[in-house]
Amino acid sequence: MELEGKVAIVTGAGQGIGKAIALRLSKEGASVAVVDLNPETAEATTREITGAGGKAIAIKTDVSNSEQVNKMVEQVVSELGTVDILVNNAAFVADLPQKFIDETEDYWDRVIAVCLKGNILCSRAVLDTMIEKQSGKIVNISSDAGRVGQSGQTVYSATKGGIISFSKALAKEVARYKINVNCVSPGATDTPAFQKNPEPVKEAVPKGIPLRRIAKPEDIAGAVAFLCSSDADYMTGQVLSVSGGYTMI
Repeated sequence: MELEGKVAIVTGAGQGIGKAIALRLSKEGASVAVVDLNPETAEATTREITGAGGKAIAIKTDVSNSEQVNKMVEQVVSELGTVDILVNNAAFVADLPQKFIDETEDYWDRVIAVCLKGNILCSRAVLDTMIEKQSGKIVNISSDAGRVGQSGQTVYSATKGGIISFSKALAKEVARYKINVNCVSPGATDTPAFQKNPEPVKEAVPKGIPLRRIAKPEDIAGAVAFLCSSDADYMTGQVLSVSGGYTMI
């Protein structure tokens, strides 16, 4: 119960990696704000946490909307008391890879708004509380697409690279307040989005990974839990790839 008494916000926690992170942080003792654009999946994750004896609240939020983000954080502080941990996991990308030249500007705007601006807005919204407390953990979920690039996900890769740079710069600014900012960078992970790939793709991906399997959401959640714990108090501005050895940087 490393996180007993802590309050965590996890965005995009209705399914996939975000859900696994919310469940793991709850298992470690944290009270969790389950934030998602889909209220039904957010409520489902919340019920799973409370059914196991944990404490959680579900909050519908579009992380690209500053007004909604600020209200979400206000609600968390009001109902759970504070914010100790923020995990910026919410993301948006097309179900299947597509050529950059075939994408629309509206699509680019949405990817950038959710994947990059959402991280920026949520981080800003919790900082006043964390600075006042002189402590906090921010973990941003990037992607190995942001480290090496991913064909068919060009703008998405750009936002994930931006998250890494944003995290490093923010880590330098807020270190004086004992706030740690780090990234977890997943490789291919068995999420609902990955399952939409054609069978030949799903069969081929593990062959390019040294550990010969794609990640489970729980693999990513374990790395996040570590960075949220006191064991990572002397780590900030770091990028931790959880990719089975696919990316070794």
